[in-house]
Amino acid sequence: MSEGEDKRGGSAAFAFVMGAVAGLALGAGFGVPTMIGAAVVGGLVVMATDLIARARQRPGEIPALWSRIVASVALAAPLGWALGKVTGAGPVVVATVAGLVAGALGIRPHKVLLGPVVGAAVGVGLWAVWADAPGAVAAGAAVLVFRTVSALIFRNPQVDLLAERVSPQALPFVVPLVTRASYVGTGYVRELAEQVGGEYRAAAPDVGIVASLDELAGPGFDPAAVDPLVREFYEHTTRFTLDIVPEWRLWVRPGYLLYRWAVARPLGQANVPMNQRETQRGVRSRIDTIGHGDATIRGWIRSFADTDEPIYVGIYTTYRHDGRGYVSVGFPLPHASFTATLAPGARADGGLSLSSTGDTAHPGHYLTYVDEATGELTSLAVHGFAERLEVYVRDGQLRAEHAFRVFGLPFLVLHYRMRRASAQG
Repeated sequence: MSEGEDKRGGSAAFAFVMGAVAGLALGAGFGVPTMIGAAVVGGLVVMATDLIARARQRPGEIPALWSRIVASVALAAPLGWALGKVTGAGPVVVATVAGLVAGALGIRPHKVLLGPVVGAAVGVGLWAVWADAPGAVAAGAAVLVFRTVSALIFRNPQVDLLAERVSPQALPFVVPLVTRASYVGTGYVRELAEQVGGEYRAAAPDVGIVASLDELAGPGFDPAAVDPLVREFYEHTTRFTLDIVPEWRLWVRPGYLLYRWAVARPLGQANVPMNQRETQRGVRSRIDTIGHGDATIRGWIRSFADTDEPIYVGIYTTYRHDGRGYVSVGFPLPHASFTATLAPGARADGGLSLSSTGDTAHPGHYLTYVDEATGELTSLAVHGFAERLEVYVRDGQLRAEHAFRVFGLPFLVLHYRMRRASAQG
């Protein structure tokens, strides 16, 4: 049996078990024969759905939406049964909770709001025709209607499977550098140097996040037109200190606080300051480098000055494709990497704009798993995330605005002021 056949067989067996459990939940309270029959039918239906979907699935694609909806309903049914059994809640409450959970798993703010609304509507409708409808039925119906309605409303996928088990050369816009530990932290580049070999330099003097802006030349961007101070910042970043003022939208603050506590701080990565009071602790900026063959790996590390707690640890690279230059920033994660690939653009005032959106295929955000044994990449394109960085000079002062959007909604702008380190006194 081939590896692919073995995986399909395992998937089908899991689907049968999942469907059988859903059938038991739906048949509960109707007698043992009904429960057994519902379990068999449920297992066969979900297994058949999985087999058909995977047979039609093309390389680099995720299973079809309709098969994912069937799986969601199968998962919801036993959870709805348990909620009704433990709490005694009726169909309105169970359906509302099921819609709330399904919406939250959709992550997109619009879906988070839509989920409980659809769930409540399904629950009320079900109660009107079947007041004592079992929790399994209420939860399954709520998830079925929510997933169908949200698919009709939100047609643009926010996450796509871009590639599965391909060589790094196939994805030049991905930075495939990861950490093998559970913590990234400010010592990441030193640890990376031990893995890849090469000459490691901590806080390398007079170095930039790019070797030369000329590497980014292409249609729509002429490096010669860039203000000399902007060019100097990119090519000699360590000559400057940074002041950061974060501007968070109110709607995202509760979720970000939870993310920061549960993910960012334990991970030692993407730990953005919550307010200006935090940034008054001071921000330390340094670039660690690794001389690796003809290339230089550049890790820009920003941390709080008083504790060296990491804010960002990013690996900065440039590459060219079809006569255009791009910047790719890789943020290492355990056995994975989150990459932002940005296209350059000129500003009328001599500034530089870097954007993750554009009229070419490469700019965007990519979450990539790296197989440690083979080095092969499995990558997701995260369409729901976007950013734009504007660096410019105003009244002789070097400034930057770094704006982020998620699912089309703005949620954060980082305001920077950059000054020469020698000017700090």
